[in-house]
Amino acid sequence: MRTINTALLSYGMSGKIFHAPFLQLHPGFNLLGSWERSKKLIQQDYPEAISYPSLASILEDDNIELVIVNTPINSHYEYTKAVLLAGKHAVVEKAFTVTAAEAIELEAIAREKRLKLSVFQNRRWDSDFKTVKKIVDQGVLGDLVEVTFAYEQHLPDLNAKAHLETPSPGAGLLRDRGSHVTDQALSLFGMPDAVFGDLRIVRKDSQVNDYFDMLLYYPDLRVRVKGSFICREMAPAYILHGQLGSFLKHRGDKQEDRLVAGDKPDFDTWCTEPEGLEGTLHTLRNGEVIRESVSTERGNYVEYFEGVYQSIVNGADEPVTGRDGVNTMRVLEAAIKSNEEGRVVPIF
Repeated sequence: MRTINTALLSYGMSGKIFHAPFLQLHPGFNLLGSWERSKKLIQQDYPEAISYPSLASILEDDNIELVIVNTPINSHYEYTKAVLLAGKHAVVEKAFTVTAAEAIELEAIAREKRLKLSVFQNRRWDSDFKTVKKIVDQGVLGDLVEVTFAYEQHLPDLNAKAHLETPSPGAGLLRDRGSHVTDQALSLFGMPDAVFGDLRIVRKDSQVNDYFDMLLYYPDLRVRVKGSFICREMAPAYILHGQLGSFLKHRGDKQEDRLVAGDKPDFDTWCTEPEGLEGTLHTLRNGEVIRESVSTERGNYVEYFEGVYQSIVNGADEPVTGRDGVNTMRVLEAAIKSNEEGRVVPIF
C-alpha cells in the first residue's frame, strides 16, 4: 500500500485531536511531523515525528507529499498558496479562506499544478448529519419545502484563544461554525440563488459576531443556516419539512468529545451516538401516517481521510473539493454583504 508522508502546520487542538489520530489510524498515511513554533509537543505523542522549525523547512522537505494547513483562518490563503507552489497537496482547515477571491485563486493554482486541494469539512461525517443525508437521499419527506441547520452551543464566556475573539477579517462565529453548517447545506442542496444574512454580537464584551442567521433561497426550497453561543437549551439542530412529512434530529455526534478525552479512533466501532438521540420521522408512507424513531448512522472522520487518500493515489475527486470551498466562501461573503446592506443578495 502506498504511504503518503504528511505534515501538519500546527500541533494545537486541531492537529492533536482532529488530524493526527486519523492519520495514524489510516495505513495509507505517515505523519512525518509538524511545524511547532514554541511548544515542542508532537514527539510526546509520536516519538518518531519531526518538529519542524519553520514553514520553509516543511516546504523544502521533498519527503513530504501532503500538508495539512490547520492554522488560524487569516493565514490559510498565504500558507496554502505556498504549499501548492512548492508542489505539495493540501488539506485546509475550515473556513477555507477569508474571501471568495482567495479561495478561487487557490483552486486555480491547484488545478494548474495538478495537485489535490481539499477543505477539512469533517462535519459531513458526523453521525447526525449522515443520518439527515440518508433521510434526504431516501426522499421519504417528499419535495422539501423548509430546512433548518443549526450549530448552537451555550458558550457565553469569551474563548481563551485570542485569535478567535480579536476583530479581524477571519474572526467570528460565521466563518468558524458557520462554515460547517453552510457546507453541509450546500453538499445536499447545491448553490442557492440568493442569500439573506443577519449577524449579531450578543455575548457580553464580545467584539466579533457570535450569532448568525442566514436564509438560502432556492426555487422551491428555503434553507435556514444559523448559529449562536447563547443557547442553554437547544432545539433540534436539523429540522426538515417536506410535502409528505418532517424529520427532526438533535446534534449528537460524540467524536470530538471522545477525541478530547483521549480516546483513539478505529475502523469498526467508532463512533456511535448514545441512545436517546435518535431522529424523529413523521411522514406519510404507503398511504399511512407514521411517526417513528430513526436509528443514527455511525460517524467516522477516517472516511474523510480515506477520500483524501483515494484522491491522491487513485485520482478520485477530493472528499471536499476546492470548488466546494469556493462555494461556501461565496455564500458566507454574500451573507456578510446582506447584513451590511440589509437586503437579499443574489449569487451569480
